[in-house]
Amino acid sequence: MKAQSEFNIGLVGHVDHGKTTLVKALSGKWTDTHSEEIKRGITIRLGYADASFYHCKKCDFFTVKDKCTKCKVKAEFLRKVSFVDAPGHESLMATMLSGATLMDAALLLIAANEYCPQPQTREHLMALQIIGIKKVIVVQNKIDTVTKEEAMQNHKEIKKFLKGTQYEKASIIPVSAQHSANLDILIRTIQAEFPTPKRDDKKTPILLIARSFDTNKPGILLDSITGGVLGGSLRQGHLKVGDDIELRPGRIMTEKNQRVWKPIKTKVIGLMTGGEGSKDIGPGGSVGVMTQLDPSIVKSDNLAGNIAGIPGKLPPVWDRFRMESHLLERVVGSKEDLVVEPIKLGEPLMLNVNSAATVGVVVDMGRKGILCRLKLPICAEKESRVTISRRIGDRFRLIGYGIIKE
Repeated sequence: MKAQSEFNIGLVGHVDHGKTTLVKALSGKWTDTHSEEIKRGITIRLGYADASFYHCKKCDFFTVKDKCTKCKVKAEFLRKVSFVDAPGHESLMATMLSGATLMDAALLLIAANEYCPQPQTREHLMALQIIGIKKVIVVQNKIDTVTKEEAMQNHKEIKKFLKGTQYEKASIIPVSAQHSANLDILIRTIQAEFPTPKRDDKKTPILLIARSFDTNKPGILLDSITGGVLGGSLRQGHLKVGDDIELRPGRIMTEKNQRVWKPIKTKVIGLMTGGEGSKDIGPGGSVGVMTQLDPSIVKSDNLAGNIAGIPGKLPPVWDRFRMESHLLERVVGSKEDLVVEPIKLGEPLMLNVNSAATVGVVVDMGRKGILCRLKLPICAEKESRVTISRRIGDRFRLIGYGIIKE
């Protein structure tokens, strides 16, 4: 059985529609571990969990257990996948967009006991289209809380909502994550519709960093302190223990009374994937990279949005870029039906590139596109796709995407 997961599956949708509960039902892990998440009962940061899929040939049953839960016969291992649990609250759209770049496919959760679509259901679906996620399965959750007639009415609402989008023919699987009902059908559908893509492990490694941790507990002895941990997904190439790596854009420093960003260099001293240690990792799934970094640098996701790889072989760092913009006709995520107005000079925009989120102020508009000066620099290839959100009221709302040109 492979230790490393092969595939990243995102869970997106409106707040409190059961994303974290479904991850728990499939993986056995509750991904809301931050103190505020526990207190408020919502996902705030990206959560990760791995699960292995098995198939019982005797009764044609799909499960996450190595023994069939129906006939107790040893089941055949199929593959290991990683789940990326994205927050559904409207104020955390930037976090969702950062996590979406790690996803190979997505489960869109829609609660059967609420009218469809809810504001963030619409916004998350549009975000998946803009980022380029082609494979989506709709999970109609909480079917245990409604009658058959209400479930069928909700199903019709979902079909109407999807009509005209690229996910119009997406499978809709009714489940109860709370009671683990119909999960075998969901796993069967994932296996049929989410094939593992071909990865290029010969290229220079590119690690998208979505989380960074200090794992040392308060009061630890000095000689027992361990270096910082980076969490994310390897887009391409291979990383192994002992590799020297560089992080860009790095960390902010002051030189000659000026704020500058300096790349960080460190060494890989350990790798975790699928809950197990490994000497090397390839593309696919979520991974943890143990380093020699000072724990104070990595704590509280300070390095989220960075890209790691071989020193001198990473994409360029941008503190400003010109992009070709593509705006939507309507604002998504807002309860009001608002037309997307043209971008204005001096306007601050929230921009998401790879796993990074930054604010770009429009400083020039011309035939070659919109020039944005970034408050936080980003590391990205030319021609990278950028999601664009505008502040409307007290929230940033998704209004389109851009392509980095120069």
